[in-house]
Amino acid sequence: MSSESYHEPIDLISEDTRNLHRALVSLKEELEAVDWYQQRAEACSDAELRAVLLHNKNEEIEHAMMTLEWLRRKDPVFAANIGTYVGSSGAITEVEQRTEAGDSAKAESAPSMTLGIGSLKGLK
Repeated sequence: MSSESYHEPIDLISEDTRNLHRALVSLKEELEAVDWYQQRAEACSDAELRAVLLHNKNEEIEHAMMTLEWLRRKDPVFAANIGTYVGSSGAITEVEQRTEAGDSAKAESAPSMTLGIGSLKGLK
C-alpha cells in the first residue's frame, strides 16, 4: 500500500510525525526534480537552455540538502546514518562493517563510558 493511498486519521499522528512526513515528501519531490532537470538538460539541443536547466537542477539539490540537514537535526537515526556514510571513504557497502569493527576495537581497548549503544559517528 503506497503512502499516497493510505493515511492515518490526523488525530492519531503526532505533530513531529506529521513534520517528518512533510520533510520526507519534500525531499522525495526535490530529488525527483533533480532527476527531471538532469534528463531534460542532457536531451536539450540548445546550450543556453541546457545551462538554465542545469542551474535549476543544482538549486533543487540545494533544497534537498537543506531538507536532509533538517532531518539530521530532528531524527537521531538519520543523524547516525548520515554520520556513518556521508563523507566516508572507500567502498560504500563496507562503511558499516568498518564502523562496527572500529567500535568493537575501541570497546575492547578501553572501558565503556556509554550505555552500550555504540558510537553514532562514522569513520571519516
